[in-house]
Amino acid sequence: MTKFTASTLSRRERQIMDILYRAGRATAAEVMESLSGEPTYSTVRTQLRVLEEKGHVRHEDHGLKYVYFPAVPRTAARKSALRHLVDTFFEGSAEHAVAALLGGEGARLTDEELERISDMVKRAGTGRAGGAGRPGKAGKAGKVEEK
Repeated sequence: MTKFTASTLSRRERQIMDILYRAGRATAAEVMESLSGEPTYSTVRTQLRVLEEKGHVRHEDHGLKYVYFPAVPRTAARKSALRHLVDTFFEGSAEHAVAALLGGEGARLTDEELERISDMVKRAGTGRAGGAGRPGKAGKAGKVEEK
């Protein structure tokens, strides 16, 4: 079985995984009904088999049908996808990713959301060696300004 990484998924495979995470478990026919476009049954079965070979999906036999379900928890998939996103588009810097969110999308955040994010940053800073007493620092790259 291959190590789980979001970067190994095509767009259609990500769509199938999203369907399986939402449904919990589904047959190939149920996945096919939920997909956009007009994929054939054999194409969906092939994609499910490939996802199984990659270690993202498992199946159980239910009579003559296979019922597919995610092989890893959604939280693990999120972490992998986020790490890939940060590595690919933000040079591995969580600070750059947060700055991008706060620069554009941050304008849409409510005061309550910003406060929760601030609390998460503070908790993350105290959980690291040498992090206590440095609430204005974020990761290795530099300072985060607080309001």
